[in-house]
Amino acid sequence: MADPLALRADAGALLPDLIALRRTLHAHPEAGFALPRTQRAVREALDGLGLAVTTGTEDFSSITAVVHGSRPGPAVLLRADMDALRVPERTRLPYSSRTDGIMHACGHDLHTAGLVGAARLLAARRDRMAGSVVLMFEPGEEAGGGALRMIREGVLDAAGPRVEAAYGVHVLPGAAGVFSTRGGTIMAGACALEIVVEGRGGHGSRPQQAVDPVPAVAQIVLALHAFATRRFPVSDPIVLSVTKLSGSEIINAIPDTSSLGATIRILSERSRRVLEAELPALAEGIAAAHGCRAEVSFRTVYPVTVNDERCAERALATIGALLGEGRALHATEPSMASEDFSAVLAQVPGAFLFVGATPEGIDPDEAEMNHSPRAVFDDGILADQAAALAALALGHVGADRG
Repeated sequence: MADPLALRADAGALLPDLIALRRTLHAHPEAGFALPRTQRAVREALDGLGLAVTTGTEDFSSITAVVHGSRPGPAVLLRADMDALRVPERTRLPYSSRTDGIMHACGHDLHTAGLVGAARLLAARRDRMAGSVVLMFEPGEEAGGGALRMIREGVLDAAGPRVEAAYGVHVLPGAAGVFSTRGGTIMAGACALEIVVEGRGGHGSRPQQAVDPVPAVAQIVLALHAFATRRFPVSDPIVLSVTKLSGSEIINAIPDTSSLGATIRILSERSRRVLEAELPALAEGIAAAHGCRAEVSFRTVYPVTVNDERCAERALATIGALLGEGRALHATEPSMASEDFSAVLAQVPGAFLFVGATPEGIDPDEAEMNHSPRAVFDDGILADQAAALAALALGHVGADRG
């Protein structure tokens, strides 16, 4: 790999600029697929680097930038997601969100600034590169589908040859600057379940003259939790959380319909097939026992994120050589959160990594998790994040690649 001392030193020199960019993005977050202000900030941060830059449509603020080396060779992809969450910020940071109801609660502002840093490190080394690095700045990750849209735009082929590997890094609570990953499944797939039970409404004082859908929904909730723990082996678990319930708008009326919504996390395609095949019958049978009818909607939001074994080991070895062995750890188990980088890894080998970003003075075990309105992350990790991304790319296109 490239000289680790020089890479770390150059990344350290970039840190003040990367922190400033991250805090600007944090103060002005945008959610969804259209992120015009974020896109403009990233474009400005990449100006002058001599990259081949293309952008998406007006309603889809993607940025694809390519660092071409001085000699031909393979291509590798590095990815950052740029969108924020529709969460009101409660951190009281001096650079807190100035956009009502939107916050970078998942750390995508750090991902974006870190990839800008990697772009600068790579651009400075293009004369030693045999190949190209594709930089994927993705909108709409939280909305689901941003990665697929960028794939349709041609991000995997933006350098000419299709990328031979892809890498992404995600911040989360943990010791600051410590990276982790594993071969195989690294993050769960996500499915969405919605059930509407139709009965016949009436007055709350005379339930015998109605067909009450609420008890049916209550029974379905209990049955779903039993299903999750009894139908799947401990070696291939699912996590099912009922997160939405609705019935009558007023307290003394039995509604015509009652409904529920649930998120389900899976670690295998087998689990998805079981859920898709068996959940409708479960809900319909319980509804029928109550004299009601159930309509069931089941859809896959994100597939399982699966790391290539070789790429994951290569990533850990590269970061260990760059930052020290204690900074690159094997993850013992997959995360039950989900990620649409899974769409990229379904098409090319690669690895998705985590990096701890809990600020000093906060116990990582007590830190607010991603998506919390009080989540805070240490942007002092940005130099290491940028250096790690650049090193991963140079492992494929650097003059001394293995």
